[in-house]
Amino acid sequence: MSVAEIGVIGGSGFYHLLDGGRELTVQTPYGATSDVISVGEIAGRRCAFLPRHGRRHSLPPHRVPNRANIYALKELGVTQIIATAAVGALTGRHSIGQFVFADQLVDFTRGQREDTFYDGPITTHIGFSHPYCPQMRAAAARAAEQLGLPFSSEATLVVTGGPRFSTKAESDFFAAQNWHLENMTQYPEAALARELTLSYLNLSLVTNSHVEAENAHETELVEAPSVMQVLRDKLDDLKRLVAGVIELLPPGEQRPQFIRDALKNGRWV
Repeated sequence: MSVAEIGVIGGSGFYHLLDGGRELTVQTPYGATSDVISVGEIAGRRCAFLPRHGRRHSLPPHRVPNRANIYALKELGVTQIIATAAVGALTGRHSIGQFVFADQLVDFTRGQREDTFYDGPITTHIGFSHPYCPQMRAAAARAAEQLGLPFSSEATLVVTGGPRFSTKAESDFFAAQNWHLENMTQYPEAALARELTLSYLNLSLVTNSHVEAENAHETELVEAPSVMQVLRDKLDDLKRLVAGVIELLPPGEQRPQFIRDALKNGRWV
């Protein structure tokens, strides 16, 4: 079934995209998706939108049905995924309100999530040296530049298990490794997309800064209300950026060869 070519996964604060979109419920071997999937057109491209945490934000990071979500988008014909996310800045390299298109991630989710489609009998080792699609990142940078939005197209993002925020010692450790951003949802979502040979873009919005919080002598480095306020303030810019990226993306058939061949090159046969 080819209903959509581009998938958009909405992160925290981003629960609606397609006005007048058709809502679909997709059955998967991995259970229900986070919510119904809306399909429609943006910039003449067929798109599918899925809120990662559900429209009422009822799913915390460790309960997001990642396998169902990615499988369902693949079933609808999606070949490229734009995944938005709220992130915290661990160093002074990034600031609140800036958009970032990460190029690397580190998994610190403590092994508590279902993170593969391939549990046997054919052993599969997917290459994941470069977790994010460079072609999509380039399109995102062009879109942000055209819109005059502050952005960075390079960052290493560490993914924690959540749902709690990190301790100061943990954040200091992450920063000492030269990891720039912290998030709770990019893994295993990005890896699952690669297992199904889908291109995947991390489109992050910096909602808090550990450096700024420390400079202000805050007791907590991050609190949910302040994060949500940044998300509300920047939601219109986020939607404009997503639409701009969609307009600039090449056809999915032209996605990088190493992504299209990920499954073929990962089979232990």
